[in-house]
Amino acid sequence: MNAGVAGSLFASLDWVSRDLRPILTRALDGHEVSVEGGIALTGAEGRDLHALTLVADELRQRQAGDVVTYVVNRNVNFTNVCIKHCTFCAFSRDHREEEGYFLPVAEVVRRAQEARDLGATEVCIQAGLPPKLDGRYYIDLTRAITTALPELHIHAFSPEEVLYGSVRSGLPIREYLTELKAAGLGTLPGTSAEILDQAIRDIIARGRITVEQWVDVITSAHALGIRTTSTIMYGHVETPAHWIRHMALLRAIQKDTGGFTEFVPLSLIHSEAPMYSKGLVPGVRPGATGAEVVKMHALARLMLGATFRNIQSSWVKEGPKLAQLLLGAGANDLGGTLINESISTSAGAQYGQLVGPAELHRLIRDVGRVPAQRDTVYGIIRTYRDGENPDSPLDKVDDAEARFGSYRRLIASGEFRFTRG
Repeated sequence: MNAGVAGSLFASLDWVSRDLRPILTRALDGHEVSVEGGIALTGAEGRDLHALTLVADELRQRQAGDVVTYVVNRNVNFTNVCIKHCTFCAFSRDHREEEGYFLPVAEVVRRAQEARDLGATEVCIQAGLPPKLDGRYYIDLTRAITTALPELHIHAFSPEEVLYGSVRSGLPIREYLTELKAAGLGTLPGTSAEILDQAIRDIIARGRITVEQWVDVITSAHALGIRTTSTIMYGHVETPAHWIRHMALLRAIQKDTGGFTEFVPLSLIHSEAPMYSKGLVPGVRPGATGAEVVKMHALARLMLGATFRNIQSSWVKEGPKLAQLLLGAGANDLGGTLINESISTSAGAQYGQLVGPAELHRLIRDVGRVPAQRDTVYGIIRTYRDGENPDSPLDKVDDAEARFGSYRRLIASGEFRFTRG
């Protein structure tokens, strides 16, 4: 966009603060937002925040168009037993606790097959880090799913899990990832990122995978042709400047590897998180405010949209209504149907069981956008034009918890109790 067109957009926005106006205008002209410019934009509030969202929406329209995508998938969190004690995590249990569980490989495959039979194209697998886990477990689990369901995309194992498997097996990161890929792994979730600032990580999750290790796993995966998502977790003890530096690091990686498929902002679900509920971290905030959530997604579009294209709004974290609103603040994707989601649910999230394609379509069309089902790497499976609606078995499920189970029922049941030393 040339300066004249950018200026015309701002002709009716003469109330934008003098220090922010040039940054937004340059963004509209196609210039990259610098770290300094991004940090300045984090101070936007009131009408300046409205201007930021307008610019983000304009860039979204240019970079991703009016199609809003989603994937039909299922989460399988196969164990909540973990050797780490991250203060933001309400999901994990010590191996001695009665609420610890571990799903057998056959049960993970059964859940994946059930999802496939209901139209899912992806199974997403992440879990805790159980003590004494066989280092090849992740490889063997991947191979078991691939053998049974060769057409199902396996989106699995956070960088933290890949590091754990590497350490437990004695294989270098690259070699471990190579074996995972050979076993059928499709893509990695770019989770366990939280804030990519070591000082912040040492406050909220001492002993967690380091920034350097996270980057090593991600870039090694990209080098092997394994694409990944990327995330940020915010609303705790970080500052907005940390958001921008985090995104700048992701942008630099993307320019080098091109391996990220999307960016997913994840606001802290605070109510059951130990850092907040038990007061383990002084000064922790009760999650992000609504204004911060909108601001984060708009900033993501400005900082990352040119290289990432896909900015996702999480209905699990924000609820369907706010996730819908974020489609007007830079986002172009609503994530997946999920079917089961345990990690956010355990922290107190009100959503996570299932949002079917029909409801996702309603949310998308209600804001004047075009729904499309995608695969994990954003290949379009089908775009739904006016009058076209999905015919998904998931929309016929009356009681998702009764059909698929839930985290709270799982930890209360002794069926899959963790019994290993």
